[in-house]
Amino acid sequence: MLYFTRWKMIAIVATCLLGILACIPNFLSKESFEALPSFARNKIGLGLDLRGGAHLLMSMDTAQVRKDWLSNLRNDARKELRDAKIGFTGLGVEGNAVQVKLAKPEDADTALKALRKLVQNTGGAIIGKNVNDLDVKQGADPAVITLTPTDAGILNRISSASGSAIEVIRNRIDGSGTKEANIVRQGSDRILVQIPGIEDTKDLLALIGSTAKLTFHDVHPTLSIDDAKLTRVPAGYKIYDAAPGERGEASYVLKEDPVVQGDDLVDAQPGFDSRNSEPVINFRFNQSGARKFGAFTKDNVGRPFAIVLDDKVLSAPVIRDAILGGSGQISGNFTVDNANKLAVQLRSGALPTKLSVVEERVVGASLGQDSIDSGKRAALIGMIGVAAFMIFAYGLFGFFAVIGAAMHVILVLAIMSIMGSTMTLPGIAGVVLTIGMAVDANVLIYERIREELRAGKSPIMAIEQGFTRAYATILDSQSTTFIAGLVMFWLGSGPIRGFAITLTLGILTTVFTAFTVTRLLVAWWLAMQKGKKLEAPLSYNMPRTNMVRT
Repeated sequence: MLYFTRWKMIAIVATCLLGILACIPNFLSKESFEALPSFARNKIGLGLDLRGGAHLLMSMDTAQVRKDWLSNLRNDARKELRDAKIGFTGLGVEGNAVQVKLAKPEDADTALKALRKLVQNTGGAIIGKNVNDLDVKQGADPAVITLTPTDAGILNRISSASGSAIEVIRNRIDGSGTKEANIVRQGSDRILVQIPGIEDTKDLLALIGSTAKLTFHDVHPTLSIDDAKLTRVPAGYKIYDAAPGERGEASYVLKEDPVVQGDDLVDAQPGFDSRNSEPVINFRFNQSGARKFGAFTKDNVGRPFAIVLDDKVLSAPVIRDAILGGSGQISGNFTVDNANKLAVQLRSGALPTKLSVVEERVVGASLGQDSIDSGKRAALIGMIGVAAFMIFAYGLFGFFAVIGAAMHVILVLAIMSIMGSTMTLPGIAGVVLTIGMAVDANVLIYERIREELRAGKSPIMAIEQGFTRAYATILDSQSTTFIAGLVMFWLGSGPIRGFAITLTLGILTTVFTAFTVTRLLVAWWLAMQKGKKLEAPLSYNMPRTNMVRT
């Protein structure tokens, strides 16, 4: 247990040196930090409670989630019935259900079998049971079948939409260059967004507030908007208004089902039109989108098609030639800033539903620099107190434990710097707590050594047995705390996660420093005692007359 091969010693020392190097950027001035090479510019960010920033609580439009699901369900039902070659005279959304009216009542059994393919199970091991997301039933009229979403299905859809919205918001914020956002779910339909260092929420809302749902639609070949308003809009078509300030028609009659959706975009970058130098957005489709877009433009040369963003027509250019390369250009009444923001939104994907602001405020640092200074003082006082106790109780071995505890703090900060983590006030508390936990492992080891000495074993054997036998106990105790930290990080949010990060990282570095750094120091000390009388590193219990065995 006390023997180290050369490569192990080199690995331990190298790890400690790398930890120190990774930790240094956090203590440099801004000018010195900017002078570092790009790969070394990693430091811990300060959370909202330490630096202040923007606080937004946003609510999802759950009614829109339900409406979109029913719309998709209607389209899926149409496809299943056509594939099964079942005729129907009516298919549409009625209230909170999709209703199908069959042409022949005798096809009801076949239709039920086909439509039940749309049913999916929700739930699983966590809630202990599976529940269908749809009820497919035959009504009093044998020719009528209704598909009704269940409560479990709606909750599952809302939960899924919330998770997608969080991912989209995170991608948009990260795409704008901000990497310290705290984005968490609150309840089933609310999302909390906190970004340190922002003093104005206007630009932030413009970036994350819009849905940014991009679609490409076919324009009705003959019906003008004036005729559509005087008569009935044909089935499958819908009137879309133009975006504010857009040149061209005020409204358009477009096919409701898009030719290609923004989901097929793989890239969107701002640029300038080579003809008039106006800001534009250059986009590129994936293979599926390129195939659909190419086929549509090939079959509709000379006809207009509409580019729609959030149900507003950006432009309706005429197709001059088939666009087979899977890429194109979106023009509109853009400014350079608008084009950049829209490109970020399109790359990040569309929000599954509209978000409305429930709470909006800019918060100052709740404790600010005073809190940081207090946290530093607490950590320093805690380390001094722990160091004094360890040296008083265990002598030289206590000094070794103090070195291990200091390295533990350095490694925690180094890992957080490399990960780009954010330090919060509870995170500072977690660091202070893990300082005590770091030396706790050494206390168990040293007390075990004392027990072995009292049992009459030689110092070398007592030290060897102390490290070996305390290992399982320390590993078990730290494992339970580590699991608790993971659960807090998984289920918690905001300050709870900040505490969980430093706690879990602290446990990992505690085990490393206790069983590698401290043990290596003890091994080096023992190597220097060859041929000498062994001093008393554990105070009164260590015999002074035994010689170190070679």
